[in-house]
Amino acid sequence: MFSHVMFGVNDLEVSKKFYDALLGTLGIAPGVANKTRYFYRSPTGTFGITTPIDGEPACHGNGSTIGFTVQSQEQGDAFHAAGIANGGSTCEDPPGFREGPAGKLYLAYLRDPDGNKICALYRPGK
Repeated sequence: MFSHVMFGVNDLEVSKKFYDALLGTLGIAPGVANKTRYFYRSPTGTFGITTPIDGEPACHGNGSTIGFTVQSQEQGDAFHAAGIANGGSTCEDPPGFREGPAGKLYLAYLRDPDGNKICALYRPGK
């Protein structure tokens, strides 16, 4: 459905350090520069960070979340820990399993250095 997802950031190098560490836990290579942007590519999609082209400060979307698929609870824990160690902050409930209408899911929420909300999601049995 999606070709890519892009987050606006205020300090490109701080955000690159954060996402290099975070996405590295998923086996994704460090961001590749393209002028005022960095792109992270995987076989299933592209994630990018950029300073806003209109010159205004970047801000997070209230109610917005970008979810990244992880292959295990351990990978989700590593994802969350890498984010916290590189300038992110935890949000929502602590990482762990939750039961809901979609069944049992492992979720680990955090905010990046600019306040964008991200999540690691693992579906057991998939």
